[in-house]
Amino acid sequence: MAGTDRTQASMTGGPRVVLVEPQLGENIGAVARAMLNCGLDRLSIVNPREEWPNPRAVTMASGATKVLDDAQLYDTVEDAVAGMTTVYATTARPREMTVRVVTPRQAGAEIRTAEARGERVGILFGPERSGLTNEHVVLADTVITVPLNPAYSSLNLAQAVLVVAYEWFTAEDVTDPDVISTPGTRLAEKEEMHDLFERLERELDAGGFFRAPDLRETVVRNLRAMLQRTRMTEQEVRTFHGIVSALTRSWQHTQNAKRRRGEWPEPDED
Repeated sequence: MAGTDRTQASMTGGPRVVLVEPQLGENIGAVARAMLNCGLDRLSIVNPREEWPNPRAVTMASGATKVLDDAQLYDTVEDAVAGMTTVYATTARPREMTVRVVTPRQAGAEIRTAEARGERVGILFGPERSGLTNEHVVLADTVITVPLNPAYSSLNLAQAVLVVAYEWFTAEDVTDPDVISTPGTRLAEKEEMHDLFERLERELDAGGFFRAPDLRETVVRNLRAMLQRTRMTEQEVRTFHGIVSALTRSWQHTQNAKRRRGEWPEPDED
């Protein structure tokens, strides 16, 4: 899904993503891309298996190179979380210890609240093959587990980061969840819709559509409700008027009237 717009200001900040012993540079690059999708730009890398900086990470980041350029490198998880006040650990496996477990959605809301208090928050993500160890998990205050198909809940590293980052992003996102895009036009006003209803009903009367007079009121009500559900634009209302004109050939009467008034050119004669 393409969606890069260099003219827009990029969102930055949020919790710090800590990758513990990532194995492949490509996966780190994919994580950087997922982070910047959601406005996160703080990345820490603990003991990566491959050399760092890594050119394959840059390629996979697909433009999110700022996240990679500013990434901090650490030898241990303890060093990576030393300056944080709140730490979450992500894992899909049950642990033989008493831990608080939350969903990404709950974590996103909590992190927003913690950040508003000035806390420094980090989220641990384990190696691709094995995930976090118990020693890593006990460094965190809370565990994040993504509710997925219990028979197949495996996520790759970038997927896991994207799910958690997205829930953080949407926790304070004000985007309207349901909007109609109307480029070059606008939604029809109720007066315009009412005019269309009345014209359509007149033409249906003239065409003998309402064969059962006692049901006319119900049918008219259903027709209006059907058209109202479409949320027609002003252009669509005019198009619908044109359809009615074509079906009833009333456009000929309109043209003839305009010709009589000199408002419409006479047809060419052979």
